Amino acid sequence: MEISDDENDGPFENPKEVDHRSTANGMKFIDEVLNGPNERCLDSVRMDKHVFYKLCDILQAKGLLRHTNRIKIEEQLGIFMFITGHNLRTRAIQELFRYSGETISRHFNNVLNAIIAISLEFFQPPGSDIPPKIREDPRFYPYFKDCVGVVDGMHIPVMVGVDEQGPFRNKIGFLSQNVLAACSLDLKFHYVLAGWEGSAPDLRVLNSALTRRNKLQVPEGRYYLLDTKYANMPGFICPYQDATYPLQDCSHPQDAKELFNHRHSLLSSTTDRIFAALKERFPILMSVPPYPLQTQENGLQMNDTLPPVEMDQPMMPIENQIPGFDFESEQLESSSRLRDSIAAEIWNDYISDFSTGV
Repeated sequence: MEISDDENDGPFENPKEVDHRSTANGMKFIDEVLNGPNERCLDSVRMDKHVFYKLCDILQAKGLLRHTNRIKIEEQLGIFMFITGHNLRTRAIQELFRYSGETISRHFNNVLNAIIAISLEFFQPPGSDIPPKIREDPRFYPYFKDCVGVVDGMHIPVMVGVDEQGPFRNKIGFLSQNVLAACSLDLKFHYVLAGWEGSAPDLRVLNSALTRRNKLQVPEGRYYLLDTKYANMPGFICPYQDATYPLQDCSHPQDAKELFNHRHSLLSSTTDRIFAALKERFPILMSVPPYPLQTQENGLQMNDTLPPVEMDQPMMPIENQIPGFDFESEQLESSSRLRDSIAAEIWNDYISDFSTGV
């Protein structure tokens, strides 16, 4: 990766606004943040001090970033984090760090490319252990012992040229990317696929994630949870489409399907929490970023740690067939039997506990 030598990095010079502070003002500001309370660092650059320093060390050791004559790596990363973590435009960063817009833009892209280069190292595949959230809760164990996490989609605002806007306009009329994410039940990302147009059906995006070169991997004999936008299939379990979907209250379920949907929803709501945390930490995801589409896609791929904005309506699969997926009828039937067996086990234990007053 070619990183500019930045020999010409210089301070932002506007006679009406420069206040005669040192041209090293940006580094001084970052030093104040890093030498201050950890809470200030977390608020300013969206990560703890030790994490910030560790990321700087990793990027330097891999040769992805290096100090320049005027701007150290800490300041380069600080510029990037202020833009993504506070949704600040280049002009505001110029005021804060006292560099030209060209310098700010160059370092932003350098850091983004560097983080993209190491991002896959921080997307950990599912482990073989039963997730603690399941193992330690009798509502979920042993029924969901083979669940490794949740897959869901979110719509992120996007900026594209007028000629490209059609496919990116989602069902409520806004321009967006349809981003798919797989995450663990302890709020860690396993996989992210960005770049699909806002009009793309969720099943199509999932199919792309399962068939591309860098694909979503589902461990043998395990599965992810999906919501009603998708379909029950090998490696994925959805709620029952023909039953209610009570998230808040299910004190008196009517049947096994309703109780299963409730337990399923308690686990699958994990994505709401992780998306909300992601948007809170990086508010740039909530607005239309003034960057090229490829930069916007890269910015989404680099996040590894929202209620969803707007989701497509459920796409009902054809019986014994899911459009776009190469599954045999027997495979789909086996997936349905697995869901039915889980639902039956949950229901039988519920009835047994209810009858004994447990």
